[in-house]
Amino acid sequence: MAEFMTGMKRTHYCGELRAADIGKTVTVCGWVQRQRDLGQLIFIDLRDRTGILQLAFNDATDRAIFDKAFSVRAEYVLAVSGAVRERSSKNTEIPTGEIEIEVQELRVLAKSETPPFEIVENSNVKEDLRLKYRYLDLRRPDEQNKIIGRHKIVKVAHDYFDNNGFIEVETPVLIKSTPEGARDYLVPSRVFPGNFFALPQSPQLYKQLLMLSGFDRYMQIARCFRDEDLRADRQPEFTQIDLEMSFVDQDDVMAIGEGFMKQVYKQVLNIDIETPFRRMTWHEAMRRFGSDKPDLRFGLELIDLTEDLKHTEFRVFKGAIEGGGSVRGINLKGLADKLSRKEIDKLTEWVKPYGAKGIAWTRLPESGETSSFEKFLAPEEIAAIRKTMGAETGDVLLIVASDEDTVVYSSLGALRCELAARFDLIDKSKPCLLWVTDFPLFEYSKEENRFMAMHHPFTAPRVEDIDRIESDPGNVCAIAYDMVLNGNEVGGGSIRINNPELQQRMFKALGFTPEEAQKRFGFLIDAFRYGAPPHGGMAFGLDRLVMLMLDCDSIREVIAFPKVASSSELMSGAPTDVDEQQLTELGIGILPKE
Repeated sequence: MAEFMTGMKRTHYCGELRAADIGKTVTVCGWVQRQRDLGQLIFIDLRDRTGILQLAFNDATDRAIFDKAFSVRAEYVLAVSGAVRERSSKNTEIPTGEIEIEVQELRVLAKSETPPFEIVENSNVKEDLRLKYRYLDLRRPDEQNKIIGRHKIVKVAHDYFDNNGFIEVETPVLIKSTPEGARDYLVPSRVFPGNFFALPQSPQLYKQLLMLSGFDRYMQIARCFRDEDLRADRQPEFTQIDLEMSFVDQDDVMAIGEGFMKQVYKQVLNIDIETPFRRMTWHEAMRRFGSDKPDLRFGLELIDLTEDLKHTEFRVFKGAIEGGGSVRGINLKGLADKLSRKEIDKLTEWVKPYGAKGIAWTRLPESGETSSFEKFLAPEEIAAIRKTMGAETGDVLLIVASDEDTVVYSSLGALRCELAARFDLIDKSKPCLLWVTDFPLFEYSKEENRFMAMHHPFTAPRVEDIDRIESDPGNVCAIAYDMVLNGNEVGGGSIRINNPELQQRMFKALGFTPEEAQKRFGFLIDAFRYGAPPHGGMAFGLDRLVMLMLDCDSIREVIAFPKVASSSELMSGAPTDVDEQQLTELGIGILPKE
């Protein structure tokens, strides 16, 4: 039967004690990592969130306590009191390895069944099993350190933005549905039958309204929800460090973002970040790296071969160029002996999900040059390709052609990252941060058969592009900026439209009638009539930022109770069906699945 803590008050955490505490009588609490029975001696490793501490029991000192220690098993919850003493056999692997507690009182506060997996660091247990028993998985020291690291990052955020004049304001979680992009999670209203709230995809509209309200600088650790299609490392609910500022331009917002990153890296990891960050336009990033979140810790830049091949008769390249696309490649320098023909064939299959039909390649080892395409080209075309790509003995040339530049960019952009990881080309000595700027304001959706906002409908166009919104929307650039860390977007934002007439033009360009725009966003449009200051902001993806700063492999590792790729939670079993009575009260019926 479990005992109670009555009369015992914890004085220290397990990981706090050191040699300087020798001679003190202390009380600690925690979980049993393991018990070692050496006959007349028993040692127990006791664990809490601060570390592990050794407990010592001697049958000659107190037989009753010794017998109780003998019955203890892994994951039992204990409270113990005793004297701190020097260990005879020290453990240099742990901070408390010079000391132990000679136990004088032991209470078993809770017993434990044998857990489904051992509670140890760097467990190789399958993730699905660990997430099913997430409350046990979170006992592992490495997992606890990630959650504690997240806490430290959030604390820096609160302090930094408070010190820079930001007011933290909570915005609603039950809001009006205004889908534009990802689907909303809908919440039925019992009071208004047939009507629904939505969970916020971001606090965007409310934080703009706060600028109209005169708060000037807003921030929030905001919970957001998006009902997206299944993706391996996305979460249907996630957290943003959200901010908005009035009377600012792009440089002001970016300076605040850089200052936060500098401070959070220094305080959490003791790493000095250089500011200002490098800047690169969206068009340059796509042209050179095939990605709007380029990883600059290695080379493998994209090389445009379109001009060299503009007169080619080779069907694959000719079709791509005549179709309005391009031919581009990357040069894997000096690795011809490490990338075999068989491995290139695998890479050819690897790029197909990105839309590429294949990879054209040339291997230039010390002997025995081989190519999948050069026999179809004129000698001067081969020479031009090799010159443009800086080809030398030992290189591998990998080329993608398509009548859609987006396919070429996404295929080669992903391929360069895969090759860099595979051949250990990434410089991991320090974080690599940059801004990507001047995004297109619109992107064309084949599914919707219309232009859609690349970021959101409230993003301001560059002043010089305003007159082209109706006539040439595909070439309008936005005053938008994304922060990229090691090839991952960790934050992004824009300067917002504060002119009601320009906002109406934006809605019209997106295909909304005035009536549709008023129905979706009328409360914001109306507010703009009462004096909207120039304003802009950004949001950091907290989960991804924590993952990257703490060098984790998955975003799920830094969320206490994450969802899996199917958007379900393995531990609780959510989502589940609900009582018929609840559905009746809400006026909801479930249609049979076809």
